[in-house]
Amino acid sequence: MTKTQPVWRRLALLALLTASIAGCSSSDDNDNDSGDMESAAPAYRLQLLHFADMDGSTAALEYVSNFSRLINAFESDEELADNTLVLSSGDNFIPGPRFFAAGVDNADTRAALRVPGNGRGDIVFVNAFDTAASVVGNHDLDQGTEAFAGLIVADGDYPGTAFPYLSTNLDFSTDANLSGLIVADGMSASDGAGRVAGSATVEVGGETIGLVGASTPALASLTSTGGITVSPSGFTMDEAGYDALAAEIQPAIDALVDAGIDKIVLMAHMQQIAIEQALATRLNDVDIIIAGGSNTLLADGNDTLRDGDTAADTYPLSFEGPDGTPTLVVNVDGDYKYLGRLVVDFDEAGVLITRTLDSSENGAWASTDAVVEMLATRGLDTSADEDVLAVQSALQDVLAEQDGNVQGITDVYLDGRRTQVRTEETNLGDLTADANLYYARLVEPGVQVSLKNGGGIRDDIGQVVVPPGSNDAEPEFRPPQANESIGKPAGGVSQFDIAGSLRFNNSLTLITVTAAELRDIMEHAVAATTDGATPGQFPQIGGMRIAFDADETARVGDQTSLGASTAGSRIRTLELIDDAGTATDTIVANGVLQGDASRGIRMVLLAFTAACVPGDNYDAGTQECGDAYPLMNLADPQRVDLDPATATDPSAVSTAYDPGLASFAASGTEQDALAEHLQALYNPANGGSAYAQAETPAVEDTRIVNLKAQRDAP
Repeated sequence: MTKTQPVWRRLALLALLTASIAGCSSSDDNDNDSGDMESAAPAYRLQLLHFADMDGSTAALEYVSNFSRLINAFESDEELADNTLVLSSGDNFIPGPRFFAAGVDNADTRAALRVPGNGRGDIVFVNAFDTAASVVGNHDLDQGTEAFAGLIVADGDYPGTAFPYLSTNLDFSTDANLSGLIVADGMSASDGAGRVAGSATVEVGGETIGLVGASTPALASLTSTGGITVSPSGFTMDEAGYDALAAEIQPAIDALVDAGIDKIVLMAHMQQIAIEQALATRLNDVDIIIAGGSNTLLADGNDTLRDGDTAADTYPLSFEGPDGTPTLVVNVDGDYKYLGRLVVDFDEAGVLITRTLDSSENGAWASTDAVVEMLATRGLDTSADEDVLAVQSALQDVLAEQDGNVQGITDVYLDGRRTQVRTEETNLGDLTADANLYYARLVEPGVQVSLKNGGGIRDDIGQVVVPPGSNDAEPEFRPPQANESIGKPAGGVSQFDIAGSLRFNNSLTLITVTAAELRDIMEHAVAATTDGATPGQFPQIGGMRIAFDADETARVGDQTSLGASTAGSRIRTLELIDDAGTATDTIVANGVLQGDASRGIRMVLLAFTAACVPGDNYDAGTQECGDAYPLMNLADPQRVDLDPATATDPSAVSTAYDPGLASFAASGTEQDALAEHLQALYNPANGGSAYAQAETPAVEDTRIVNLKAQRDAP
């Protein structure tokens, strides 16, 4: 798993420890618990600026100019300018409105991007931040390895990434699109621009910093990994799983230490910050871990947060590695809303000195006008990068046109927040699951249920407003705001809103499952639910309702249907329901499967989830099920794809079923399904009424009843 430190470093630490024991101050003068080595004198100061998860809110474009100002301000600090390092912990882009807006070829995008192309605006941003390196995040691969390679490699007037992508537990050599882009581990990050590796080095203020990347072992079930080999296989979030993951990462760290590097930063895109925390206590010689993928906001008590935001924990989190030295874990929320800043001292042996951490300088820096103006009063340069401003303006113009293309009206806020759609039923989850069911029944009227993963809903639709002048008032959740300049009425749900929330725009697929298989599928859907977790597999459903108990045994097993090593007993009730909510078939009662276990149930789900399911016009090959759903080896799936783009033979898929009320998204996709559903039922111009199902607390949900939440409610 982990190794002890090289002899030279252990001897250096011993010498420092001996010296500190001889002349250390009393414990009352030292407010940390990192041991006597903390009395060692600072020898080097590093300013680390970090970010991750630029993949969520559609308001990210609004924030990016101030984000650029924050970086430029801190880089202009005369005392720290030469010792500044900027790193990304992955998910620098995501297929969605901003991503595709960069592919619109017009005069403005050509002026800003030189060569327009999907995702290229995001690359301009990350380059402009002077980013030294990034870890590979799951969303960086969402368009596949060929598209990823096309984004990072320079091509004519397109510069590609000015930094390398790193991940030591990914084998890029097994992928045809990336094998030719591999550079040697430990080489200079600048020399690895537009390439991939496991680790790199960077010179900062006369010191060499080692950089290591590590990606979630669940990568293959989250995104399009192509031929990349991901290690360790069969990862689980338990002690054994953490040990196995640490064993994959430690050799890259050891190689840097053996090369004489004594300051190491791990960029870890693990999706759940609990994993980064577990690694902090298992890895030797890592000084700082930048978490990614979980959007966890760590902040000091004196940090100025955006209205409505609360910190999940303090900044930084401090741990002790197996070698007895401190390891700090840092993270901030994404979407250009916050810049993480860590100013930290090292002693002569390259060991962190945590007693000098200053909470007034370190923490989450919100990209708001007020924070930028405060930094300007310090005499710092708060100008924004000109390339950032040009691309921001060009993309905003493209997206403004989309926001005026209204599909329906809602009288209520539609909750698509990550913390909600991955933990409980939400009204937006209900709406889009119902839309998929409505759409599927245009093809096959007998489709009974709809299932989609909560992780596929990427944003809310509406406003979250904190009353002015209040620091502790509860935020107000309101429907979308009117925008008269582009013809958007109050409550209007636009093309932009839909594309932002359902930014993957997955294709829809019909399959048949047995009653026993449906129960197994739903056991998996709630298997990862636990306090503090936000698993992407959590379901949003239509045509059925469940009651589950997170205190019961969770399903454990691979993606094989009915092949769980532990079957799970969390699903206590599972019923099929009609449009009025009346039960039409009981599948599970009191945790027991009811009736004929082999009876067939027709289901609509995302092609992403069904990626491992074969069919007459679809070859599953070696693809994994999305979010690791147990859909391999179904008894008789009878797969039908609604989107020709999903099929091996597009000409064999007819889209004659499409009503054609909405036209901005391809037929057979989830964006088109939601738009058609809104146009048909919730657009007054077509005789419909506004959507009015308000969001409810988890204890009041009716489709997904959380029995534990009900018991725990005051």
